[in-house]
Amino acid sequence: MPTSSYLFCSLFLLYSLSVTNGAQLILVNNCNETIWPGILGGGGQPTPNDGGFNLTSGEESVFNVPEKWSGRIWARQGCHFDDTGKGSCDSGDCSGQLHCRGMGGTPPATVVEMTLGTSSSPLHFYDVSLVDGFNLPVSMAPVGGGVGCGVASCGVDLNICCPAALEVRREGKVVGCKSACLAMQSAKYCCTGDYANPNTCKPTIFAHLFKAICPKAYSYAFDDSSSLNKCRASRYVITFCPPY
Repeated sequence: MPTSSYLFCSLFLLYSLSVTNGAQLILVNNCNETIWPGILGGGGQPTPNDGGFNLTSGEESVFNVPEKWSGRIWARQGCHFDDTGKGSCDSGDCSGQLHCRGMGGTPPATVVEMTLGTSSSPLHFYDVSLVDGFNLPVSMAPVGGGVGCGVASCGVDLNICCPAALEVRREGKVVGCKSACLAMQSAKYCCTGDYANPNTCKPTIFAHLFKAICPKAYSYAFDDSSSLNKCRASRYVITFCPPY
């Protein structure tokens, strides 16, 4: 076998193994503006790309995450950073840093959450959550994966119909819609304390509103039945501002 062919086959094999043992994530910016994705690995898992980077309109970024990886991904809007990577964002900000490096985004922010399986327990679990509020439409869809693999999404701009009590504004523009928990700061709305179980924590009027507009997204903490997706695909596309 020629050296070049041997090298190609070896690289293809390594690539296939890396995807098989984890997953490939493809982040696509379908918005008409630059966004700054934030990434946070959970439970001691690594954080790809130092936790944040910019993604211009129409651009995509591809990276692999290992098996058992869990974490969350969100978009930041209206960011301005200096040469050292310090600055601020209108929504989803992570302590004024370009690279979030273990820091989560400031609510409200639409969050993609996932927990990947292993070779012995191959199911991947993923969802789009509005529990921390909303700032941008987003979806997560498997590439292949077979029957039963769903699409997690909130593809509508909730900022347009956000109740006035939940709005977050920057220079007169609505850049985010708070969750009821963030706005009311009470156990009933946050599903904490005496409400920290599905029997006592029920969807509020705001959760019903979010659910009616985005039925495939988590509207409150215990919204599992219609929002949590399971799949065993090796690749997933996360699209910011997906076509509706």
